[in-house]
Amino acid sequence: MKLVNKETGLRISIEQSLIDALVLYGRNQYPKEFGGVLVGYYSDDKRTVNIIDSILPIDFKSTKTTFERGVEGLKEALEEYYKQNPSLIYIGEWHTHPDNSPIPSVTDISAINTIINNKNTFIANPVLLIIGYSKTRVDFGFYVWFENKLFRYEPS
Repeated sequence: MKLVNKETGLRISIEQSLIDALVLYGRNQYPKEFGGVLVGYYSDDKRTVNIIDSILPIDFKSTKTTFERGVEGLKEALEEYYKQNPSLIYIGEWHTHPDNSPIPSVTDISAINTIINNKNTFIANPVLLIIGYSKTRVDFGFYVWFENKLFRYEPS
């Protein structure tokens, strides 16, 4: 799947099979929220972010309306990707909104700000993927933090 936002000039690329896996991981935790970390790389011209995988959390707290990902094992998992290919890095976060829409909450926006302001974060434009779903539908919200604002992405 290719996604674009004309205002940012950045593109997102993610395989449908990864999206399907993320939906399945989320549904397995229903009715609570669930999520993880997105791993990928930027194209040589830095215009496309390619999301290739997800790291699921070892520790987390979740309710029907909240998800807090822990950090246990995360550094080591990211280092393994980097060892395989130094261009593979932390790209952003994903989580579900069970029985709700894929629109960022105030908490989601605050979490992105925390990521941006963390001195150990080396990514200027983290991706946020929210999967909103019910028993009959699945909706995706892809967002990128760009120049102090969250921009929504649409399939191209």
